[in-house]
Amino acid sequence: MASKRVTMRQVATEAGVAPMTVSYTYTRPDRVAPDTRARVLAAARRLGYSGPDPVARSLRSGATGNLGVVMGEHLSYAFEDPQAARFLAGVSSVCVENRLGLVLIPSTGRPDDVDRVREAAVDGFVLWTTDDSDAVLEAVAATGRPAAIQGGPTAPGISVVSPDDRSAARAIASHMLAGASSPLILSMPLDRERRAGLHRRPDTSVGFPVTRARLEGYRDATEEAGRLWRDMPVAVVARHSRDEARRATEDALAQMRPDVVIAMSDQLAAGALDVLGSSIAVSGWDDSELAQALGFSSVSQSLYEQGVACARIASGTVTTVESPTWSLALR
Repeated sequence: MASKRVTMRQVATEAGVAPMTVSYTYTRPDRVAPDTRARVLAAARRLGYSGPDPVARSLRSGATGNLGVVMGEHLSYAFEDPQAARFLAGVSSVCVENRLGLVLIPSTGRPDDVDRVREAAVDGFVLWTTDDSDAVLEAVAATGRPAAIQGGPTAPGISVVSPDDRSAARAIASHMLAGASSPLILSMPLDRERRAGLHRRPDTSVGFPVTRARLEGYRDATEEAGRLWRDMPVAVVARHSRDEARRATEDALAQMRPDVVIAMSDQLAAGALDVLGSSIAVSGWDDSELAQALGFSSVSQSLYEQGVACARIASGTVTTVESPTWSLALR
């Protein structure tokens, strides 16, 4: 027969304190004098008390003390991609500030994605940018919990935290196209099917809103420069990584010889440089340490601050935030 669980009241009697003091010892230790807290913990050890039952506590309070981060990628992406890591660092800083846990929730297009969101024991959701058709968006909204998404798409009940990517893309492309005779755009995936390849007559009506906005900005700059967008080659990667950028650039070389590469991220720009060398002009996005070390131009934005903004909304700390800013770092 299983032994009966030791209660908080028993620990309080053993330590000679009120039950609330035992509760604060575990949940609000800053409100308990050090010697009193030591006495409570000693009593708990003697009785074999392991602390308040988290499930019971969440049922009583209606809160779990956790934020959920929905990644539209495999989980390792959160640690392998430098900018995703910066975004998560921003989310984590809010969790530390508010004594919240962080739960990573993968979303890779499988039918169980929606169930994973519905069953998540979290008080709010932060979403990494995803596709317009992702069923996870509706599932998050249906929970009624606070939610914010980096980059979009827009969905009822979910706040969007995103800079004006279209204007930023137009600005960097205008700079790069001046004097270029054979430009190449190196693009992030267009949708969740993630088909790689060189696109002629590129379509800007794509599933990922961040990719869509940047393509629209590149198109604006192309047409303002008196060029035909239908003639602009766009090399699309299957996954956002430096290795994929190398492969996409090598494949593009079979059909053209670019003198300028406009890449949608610093990782992609670095991959192009690996193949083409430093004799051509390359631009990236994020103005990371990589762009600074390799010396190429980039769009400067802070994914860390966007992570902070999303987490503040998801935690209920704020309901709205100002639109993130961007600038050009020209080298």
